[in-house]
Amino acid sequence: MSVLNLGSLEPREYQKNIAKTASEKNTLVVLPTGMGKTLVSLLVAGDRLEKYPDDKIIILSPTKPLSTQHKTTFESFTKIPHEQIILLTGKVRPEDRTELYKKAKIIIATPQTIENDLENSRLNLNGVSFIVFDEAHRTVKEYSYSYVAKKFRLQSKNPLILGLTASPGATQEKIQEICDNLFIKAVEIRSESDLDVEKYVQPVERENIYVEIPEEFKKTKVLLEEVLKDDLHWLKEHHYTFTYKPTKKMLLDTQRKVIGSYMHGSKNFGAFWAIMRVAGAIKILHAIELLETQDIGFLYDFLKRLEKSKKKTDTRLFKDPRMREAVKLSEELSISNVEHPKLGKVVDVTKNLLGKKPDAKIIVFANYRATVDKINDLLKQAGIKSEILIGQAIKEGKGLTQQQQVEVLKRFNEGVFPALICSSIGEEGLDVREVHAVIFYDQVATEIRRIQRGGRTGRTVPGKIIHLITAGTTDEAYYHASIRKEKKMKGMLYKMKEKGIKRKGNLLDWV
Repeated sequence: MSVLNLGSLEPREYQKNIAKTASEKNTLVVLPTGMGKTLVSLLVAGDRLEKYPDDKIIILSPTKPLSTQHKTTFESFTKIPHEQIILLTGKVRPEDRTELYKKAKIIIATPQTIENDLENSRLNLNGVSFIVFDEAHRTVKEYSYSYVAKKFRLQSKNPLILGLTASPGATQEKIQEICDNLFIKAVEIRSESDLDVEKYVQPVERENIYVEIPEEFKKTKVLLEEVLKDDLHWLKEHHYTFTYKPTKKMLLDTQRKVIGSYMHGSKNFGAFWAIMRVAGAIKILHAIELLETQDIGFLYDFLKRLEKSKKKTDTRLFKDPRMREAVKLSEELSISNVEHPKLGKVVDVTKNLLGKKPDAKIIVFANYRATVDKINDLLKQAGIKSEILIGQAIKEGKGLTQQQQVEVLKRFNEGVFPALICSSIGEEGLDVREVHAVIFYDQVATEIRRIQRGGRTGRTVPGKIIHLITAGTTDEAYYHASIRKEKKMKGMLYKMKEKGIKRKGNLLDWV
């Protein structure tokens, strides 16, 4: 007898096909956001509970809002008593968790909670036959997913693993690491153009809106670029980099190397100056990015913090008169209320969308929390109801608790306000229905974040994705980089789906 109670929820052809594979072997499922990864996990969970009726299953996801959504799903579409479907986070007392494990049939939890309880022998996975790793692209390095998967393989009598993600990454190394850490034996990927998918896909219109850097910003930018050039040339001429124009990633890699070398014995004068120069270059690159993509006020705040800093790397920078001039210019522009044109554009675009469809739901993504607040304020000043969705408390300012995040999403889903302004927390798996448009205030260099942001729209109704891009800047470079990476990633995954996975490490792990 089936434990599922799907009612009118009819699985799609591709979901059934994927679930069939995932019921037989450890599978990494790569589906665009909104194409029903959760239903796949539900179908496989039902199969496992019927096959092993005395066992438990675990659903892991990285945040409480995501975990709350999984709990609602399993309560709505299974016949399992609600008291046997438990949600656990670190806020539940350890002794209470021990008792809850005993009565639970379905355990929905954050991975750190499960890792902690495994380490402290409050939980054994002997009687667990299925674990879902939601947002499986996190299964790299020391993230808790890797530890839990290894323990599961060691302790369970009948282990089956399902990894879910919209994008595992654009490099062979990262995809391989995820597959190794989750003991994956099959990859199931679908995109909008697949034959068993295209009839379910809603049309999504795409629009790029380009703006130019204000003339008033350019003098400040030139000053910063001159300071940056000095540090980059020093690093190249002293053979710490191989180009006069390294990317931020190259500089961060160089920084790790020189600090590592300095800490392990090479405490010479050259290594000391390399640390100073590379740190300065990274900070100036960040300052230029703020100027190009955010707003002059954010640049001024950042430079002022550096100027007041007592760190040697920062005091060195501000011995340069060009840096002090950059602070002065950015302060004058900030006081004069000269704003980045994207700020006005995001208001205009939102107004236009609501003018065409007054009940539209719109999500605006921004990389920085200060930008989230600024956009929210501007929309309200323009008479548009909006709220913010950000993470928990930070060093400066206030965040939203996980419960507050859940409440904001509930109000947005109910249509209480039309515009939701999100930081990166809105990218992963949140169940927001009928979003009519997504606006990228700034661009992201990774295909993972681009796919996740864009996937908020076009789920149940036709959607629109709008990119605001500052021409000739890091905005534009990130935009094109993310497209290239997405194309490369899909090529690798389809190849893995067709030809299988090359396994690494101890072969006994794959038995």
